[in-house]
Amino acid sequence: MGSKSQKSLSKRTVDAAHPGEKRYYIWDCDLRGFGLRIEKSGVKTFVAKYRVGGGGRNAPQRIQTIGRYGAMTPEEARRKAKVILGSAAAGADPGGDLAAKRKEMSVAALIDYYEQHGCVVQRGKRIGEPMKPLTKAYTIARLRHHVIPLLGNRRVSEVTSGDIERFAADVAVGKTAKNEKVGPRKRIIVRGGPGASRKVVRDLSAVYSFARRSEIVDRNPCENAAVRKTDGRRTRFLSLEEVGRLGQALDELEAEGTNLKAVNIARLWALTGCRRNEIAGLKWSEVDFGNGLLVLEDSKTGHSVRPLGAAALTLLQHIERNETSEFVFPADSGDGYFQGTKTPWARAIKKAALPGVTPHTLRHTIGSTAISTGEAIALTGAILGHSNPRSTAIYAHIQHEPSRKAANRVSKRIASALLPKPDGNDWLVRLSAEDQKLIQILRERVGKTDPSAEKLRVALWALVRSIAPKADRVEAA
Repeated sequence: MGSKSQKSLSKRTVDAAHPGEKRYYIWDCDLRGFGLRIEKSGVKTFVAKYRVGGGGRNAPQRIQTIGRYGAMTPEEARRKAKVILGSAAAGADPGGDLAAKRKEMSVAALIDYYEQHGCVVQRGKRIGEPMKPLTKAYTIARLRHHVIPLLGNRRVSEVTSGDIERFAADVAVGKTAKNEKVGPRKRIIVRGGPGASRKVVRDLSAVYSFARRSEIVDRNPCENAAVRKTDGRRTRFLSLEEVGRLGQALDELEAEGTNLKAVNIARLWALTGCRRNEIAGLKWSEVDFGNGLLVLEDSKTGHSVRPLGAAALTLLQHIERNETSEFVFPADSGDGYFQGTKTPWARAIKKAALPGVTPHTLRHTIGSTAISTGEAIALTGAILGHSNPRSTAIYAHIQHEPSRKAANRVSKRIASALLPKPDGNDWLVRLSAEDQKLIQILRERVGKTDPSAEKLRVALWALVRSIAPKADRVEAA
């Protein structure tokens, strides 16, 4: 058992503990038996160590998990350790009793326990962090709708790999499908199918991995089950001709009086390649007009910086701000963001004759357009904000300026198909992001009423006339 010299387990000590080549422990110098376990992954867990039956060199030794650092402070862990160690000193075996009790836990009870204590990211750069609320909600819903009806009454230690294989097959053929009314204008619709089967098997495997780390079970039956755990790659993307049809459909919806927020959200999906709620829930504070970036506070992959093309920037600049809301697309009622895109999107793809196309298809479209126009994989990854470690290793240190220029080159092709052709009054759309930035600065300066602004207006007009003395040339410019 790897260990380090005893220290007082304070917050400073715990924060300073770094992962090593293998698991090791730091034991508290004030409370004997109270310790901190540091995994290779960096996960830190408080533990209590004692010998069964009140002690003795030959008595079995137990190490009982108290709780993970982050969810529990060192002070809270110390109080629990005192209770456990005091019970052990009196002759009890709290760890053994708990292990025996947990081995009798049903799968349904394990899912309840997982919802309370285990919904954390298990790999990648966010390992140990809590799941995003929406991810957690979908995960628990799948477990409750599919696992509990078929395996909920089974003891966790009794489930075999064969049971997992039969479970996956049952979900795939729709044995857990249902359509129930649960309240006024509210239904629970569970369809099942191969895709749902793959997702819920991954969810159940995560539950068992958590149970094994918590010493509730000794093995994960999902690991050796002969079931497919990966989804098929989505290859659908739109051609520029299809993008044009979508753009025309959105223009028609706007002309018919469809909520402009829904229409502009769809346009930005196409122009940026961002995920659905990254645009729908976008905040003004996340839009960096000066540098042409989206600085997303909390995307699917955490903090994320995305370059914006000129067309997307122009669209955002023309959206009227609601001074009472932080969101670019505030809800029509309440304090949240607008979430009424489902029906307008369905109408748009019907008008455009694009059945089965989803907002995520537009993300694939940006990626495929970038690659087909010769953009480097690194720049494409920066545009889309990927978090895959293999991709991140390529573009993690990329500067924003090259990626923003790449976004502009890619979105120009999308914008030329998606947006209406600019008329004489929309010449600003044709300018580069750098020129638009300069025009915006000039517009703000010459719009002022001080004498120097008046002199600047006269000087600019003289400059324009010297470059294009004929009125028609000035108008064409």
